[in-house]
Amino acid sequence: MKTRQKSLFMFTNFMKIRLHITPARCISDIQKEFTTEFPFLKIEFFNNKSSSRSAFSANQLIPNSRTVGNSRLTCAEGDIEIDEEVKVNELEKIFKDRFNLAVQVFRKSGNLWLETTMTDNWTLQQQNTHGREISTGKKKDTKADEYDLNRDADH
Repeated sequence: MKTRQKSLFMFTNFMKIRLHITPARCISDIQKEFTTEFPFLKIEFFNNKSSSRSAFSANQLIPNSRTVGNSRLTCAEGDIEIDEEVKVNELEKIFKDRFNLAVQVFRKSGNLWLETTMTDNWTLQQQNTHGREISTGKKKDTKADEYDLNRDADH
């Protein structure tokens, strides 16, 4: 039974990304890599030594033009593998525990970016899908309506 479950896992199509974290990396580069895989999510970096997310504030936001090491916190170096099934609160904890970095995930909602504090037990895939549905009104598998594609063709 274990062998079958393992082989089924091998054939699933989980999305995985690997982010390389170093003090010399620009925050915007890490953000771009993350958002490339999860286009309706973004991560923000904060100068915050507290483990409480409620303690994050806008004045602690690290500008994305800075390097990771150009914050008041020290940062460990290494790789982080992120798959779409990881929960938001788990991802934020990994950044804090492994790299001493305070990050927060935000989800797109139309033209706004919302904190995911109320849904931090959702997976990245769930968050991204919800952001897509709210922002575009369409689900991932929804095909373009023939009418939508051709309604302006005669004009």
